[in-house]
Amino acid sequence: MRYKESETVELKKSTAEMKEAVIAVAAILNKHKAGQLYFGIKNDGTVVGQDISEQTLRDVSRTLSEHIEPRICPRVEKVRLEGKVCIRVRFSGQDAPYLAHGRAFIRVADEDRQLSARELERMFLSRNKGAMRWEAELSDKKLSAVDAPTVRSLVKRGNIAGRIDHKFMNVKSTLKKLELMKDNRLLKATEVLFCKDNPMEVQAAVFAGTDKLTFLDINQFRGTLFSLLERSETYVKEHMDWKVEFGGLERKEIPEVPLKALREALVNSLCHRDFRIPKGNEVAIFKNRIEIYNPGDFPEGYKPEDFIKGEERSMSPNPLVAGTLFKSKDIEKWGSGLKRIANECAENGVNVEFKILKSGFLVTFYRRPSKDLSHSTVEKTVVKTVVKTREKIIALIRQNPALTRAEIAKNTGLSVRGVEWNLDELKKQGILKRIGPDKGGHWEVVK
Repeated sequence: MRYKESETVELKKSTAEMKEAVIAVAAILNKHKAGQLYFGIKNDGTVVGQDISEQTLRDVSRTLSEHIEPRICPRVEKVRLEGKVCIRVRFSGQDAPYLAHGRAFIRVADEDRQLSARELERMFLSRNKGAMRWEAELSDKKLSAVDAPTVRSLVKRGNIAGRIDHKFMNVKSTLKKLELMKDNRLLKATEVLFCKDNPMEVQAAVFAGTDKLTFLDINQFRGTLFSLLERSETYVKEHMDWKVEFGGLERKEIPEVPLKALREALVNSLCHRDFRIPKGNEVAIFKNRIEIYNPGDFPEGYKPEDFIKGEERSMSPNPLVAGTLFKSKDIEKWGSGLKRIANECAENGVNVEFKILKSGFLVTFYRRPSKDLSHSTVEKTVVKTVVKTREKIIALIRQNPALTRAEIAKNTGLSVRGVEWNLDELKKQGILKRIGPDKGGHWEVVK
């Protein structure tokens, strides 16, 4: 079979042609908003394949994300075509014009032509004219998908805070009063706030050192925005150090990161992210720091210091989401988030850093060196967590040796990647053994 280039398909012999591939992807997006790119196929359609590692896939994804503006999140995967290993990249985007290496191109047949200044201007005007905040768009979710207890809890907390002046009657009337419905349909803001099945996710992990080479624990959270906030906060609280002080007969536990600052950073991360970007939020705990990341743009022309000094007003890209969190008192005051984080950390002697990245925004809390040189609280907690998790995995496999990684993930609450890591470690320790292929094989508990 011969593959063929078209207005939506680009073929490249190898990743050595990465620069041209970036241009092709941007050109296809500007014309058709979606397409596919293959590495390992010559432009005449001959499949030649190439050597591919996991690092190769990551490099392709990173290069496309870093050299195309607005940013895209392509799906990069290894595929076998005609017996040869190739790379398939699937991409889509609604924010044309897209720039490749700072220039705009458009797809014409199987070639990429640079856009003229007038064409580029028209494209920008068209995008801005039809632009609409993601959160205000209509959702495909039905009213039945809304988690009623979460809505009821929001109203109750809003009543206590004095920010909601009506009682909960039913889901529909409440959402209408909160202006989270339009034409009897849910908004996308409502979807992420109150529907358990929504695009949001938080990836949480504990790493052994100061980089991402070796992780001790990894997890993935899905659910309503309120659920993600609570689970993320709990995860950090369980894996960071706590100091115990005694005053008379009272015992006081002091966290290494002020809880008000931690929660504010998590709320900001979830509330002010760019929901159009499919990438998830991240909570990463390293030996020397705790990072909270969200995908999204910081207000153009501003720096974190502008808001920390309290001189600038709130510029939330998602005012419906932010307004709802304000009503429940998850947000204390509009536009004060970074200032509150900075003040709390200063009062407690914790160094905090705010960094604008090409791919989003990062808040970093720097940890104090542990006085216990053998094991810090977080290390002890992680060890216990890992042991319990592996015991559960072993118990599940004893009951059903044919369990898949996805089934183990579902029963343990781990991500599939987290399950794979634990299984690999158990195999290295000689506790588990895989019999047969991935499909059709089974696990054996050796000891």
